[in-house]
Amino acid sequence: MSFEVNRIRKDFPLLDTQVAGKPLVYLDNAATTQKPAAVLDALDTYYRSYNANIHRGIHYLAEKATAAFEETRKTVRDFLHAGSTEEIIFTYGTTDGINLVANTYGRKFLQAGDEILISALEHHSNIVPWQLLCEEKGCVLKVIPIDDRGDLILEEFDRLLSEKTKLVSIVHVSNALGTINPVEYIIGKAHAAGARVLIDGAQACSHIPVNVQELDADFYVLSAHKLFGPTGTGILYGKKELLLAMPPFRGGGEMIKEVTFEKTTYADLPYKFEAGTPNIADVIAFKAALDYFGALDKEGLARHEHELLEYATAQLETIEGLRIIGKARKKISVVSFAIENIHPQDIGIILDQQGIAVRTGHHCTQPLMQCLDVPGTVRASFAPYNTREEIDALVAGLYKVKKFLS
Repeated sequence: MSFEVNRIRKDFPLLDTQVAGKPLVYLDNAATTQKPAAVLDALDTYYRSYNANIHRGIHYLAEKATAAFEETRKTVRDFLHAGSTEEIIFTYGTTDGINLVANTYGRKFLQAGDEILISALEHHSNIVPWQLLCEEKGCVLKVIPIDDRGDLILEEFDRLLSEKTKLVSIVHVSNALGTINPVEYIIGKAHAAGARVLIDGAQACSHIPVNVQELDADFYVLSAHKLFGPTGTGILYGKKELLLAMPPFRGGGEMIKEVTFEKTTYADLPYKFEAGTPNIADVIAFKAALDYFGALDKEGLARHEHELLEYATAQLETIEGLRIIGKARKKISVVSFAIENIHPQDIGIILDQQGIAVRTGHHCTQPLMQCLDVPGTVRASFAPYNTREEIDALVAGLYKVKKFLS
């Protein structure tokens, strides 16, 4: 049975947009995915029908909003195969989740001389929080290098890993190159060395099934907007025993049991880490996104996205002077490339004039671009609603770029 991409496209209203008088070709899904009508309807229904603050009220609207909010937590628990809703913390996104761990677990348990391992593939959000922690605590940040294909050099990971390593924080899937990292191997080796592991799953969750218990991840973070949900909300999964041992991140309402001027006692999990009024509407709409994604044919989706990646790679390689950057052995449907003597930003501008949306620049991975010795790349990233015809439009657009700028 073929993947019904044309039917799926009808579920995403924004795909009918015209740009410069041409149909939109949206190939910037690694930055953010488009939203199905079910998500938009969930947002509208909340604000029109039961807008209220949650957890604290006893009136009808508050109880209805609270129930919907907590249903999302249950859905996320099932999506990640976590053991309990107590292990699911709502954040403002992947970056917020990493900062939460750095400022709670890191501050409490890491000491001067302890080592943190990250990789050359990391997004800035999985570099800067650890740099700040190292500056504060005197820890040492070490980087696992990559090879010319964009794969981690696991022999170097093994060499860097030692009794001094207390935390490994690694991206599951590279946002810039699409590389799928062997996180099972990394987690196993890190745990054998006595280190904890955080996995940045922002780019993985819309492409790869994630079972945090099978992975044995200590922490796993993601953003809703990469998974067809709204912006401004995300998830931190943490093992219960670790979350219990960590101090709160922010202080305020909701994360407390009792407050006096002399002392405060904190709420039970997961609320200890959810201070203040949360992003209620977007969390509720995230459930609609997860339900929509969960109903898709996963085998068909994986096959469809892999075929798009192979087709795009083959077609792009027909363009003289174009070099694909990142040919990892295992990739999601992301292809980064550069064209000789043409700046990526110029490529993006001309493609936009043809209605083609791609991402250009360093993709918040400046250290990676330095490793690759490029100023940046053009990145096309694919989702369930993309088609071969859109790849053909991209290739035709790139020939126009060469004609204009070569």
